[in-house]
Amino acid sequence: MTGLLDTLPPDLAARTREAAPGVELAASPMLATLTNLRQFPGGWIFERKLDGIRALAVRENGTLTLRSRSGRRLDATYPEIIDALAGQDSADFTVDGEIVAYSHGRTDFSRLQQRMGLTRPADVAASKVAVTYYVFDLLRLDGMDVRRLPLRTRKSLLRRSITFTAPLRFSTHRNEGGPELLADACGRGWEGLIAKRADSTYQARRSGDWLKLKCSRGQEFVVGGFTEPAGSRSGIGALLIGYYEGERLRYAGKVGTGFDARTLMSLRRQLDELQVRQSPFADTVAERRPHWAQPRLVAQVAFTEWTRDGMLRHPRFQGLRDDKNPADVVRERGES
Repeated sequence: MTGLLDTLPPDLAARTREAAPGVELAASPMLATLTNLRQFPGGWIFERKLDGIRALAVRENGTLTLRSRSGRRLDATYPEIIDALAGQDSADFTVDGEIVAYSHGRTDFSRLQQRMGLTRPADVAASKVAVTYYVFDLLRLDGMDVRRLPLRTRKSLLRRSITFTAPLRFSTHRNEGGPELLADACGRGWEGLIAKRADSTYQARRSGDWLKLKCSRGQEFVVGGFTEPAGSRSGIGALLIGYYEGERLRYAGKVGTGFDARTLMSLRRQLDELQVRQSPFADTVAERRPHWAQPRLVAQVAFTEWTRDGMLRHPRFQGLRDDKNPADVVRERGES
């Protein structure tokens, strides 16, 4: 070990080991669990829940790559982030974070979506959507796997190993939290908070050591079809959406609000290419002349609540996600 890792006390240094390639470590990010808890004992830290896309950056053996949670390369879409990471003194690291775009001082997923599909340099350069990469965890440093170190230690190493200048930001945290902190976050227009056990290791799975506290309800859903538009509307009428329960795609209702004209036409083009004759849903869908689609697209949807029969109440489309595998989309249930 060299550099910052030499500063670790012996008991913590013993938890590190020679790392697998950074891309392998980045392939299985740690995921948070939705919770209804609002009171927390000591030993937890609280970070802002960001309304963006997960991204893990890997620098190793002279190469640098930025990857989505699903493993898709994002280098061409966010060259300013690549440039900022390439300018770091550290030559070997794997970090975890979230890419966001701001609108009126708040992170805005719909604005970020305007950058998400761009890969041609000319299109990226012409885009007026600036992005920020909030980095909140460290998986590998100087060839060593640091995931078994406590979270506080990893964040300390992260802060000292990366120079945080725009568009890079260190994801700060509070050492105490509860209903008041969540209320303050919601009052600021944030999506919510992430509560993390301060001594937790980085686990390549969804874990109860990271908990999501949301200001409003919302999650990803798989698009399994659509209805025709009515009146003066063009493109589609509503998306037919669902989630996986095992290998079954369960129907969760339709979402017909939250679209602009451009999005409606774009969705129609994409769904026309994915059309199939049979419904992908395991449940009966009571819609007149629906169009079915291969369950390839993932939509972010806000809603007020689930009904007793498992449908969404007042759903609103927020955007498509290309960082989520449809097979990973399940119904999120708050743990108490």
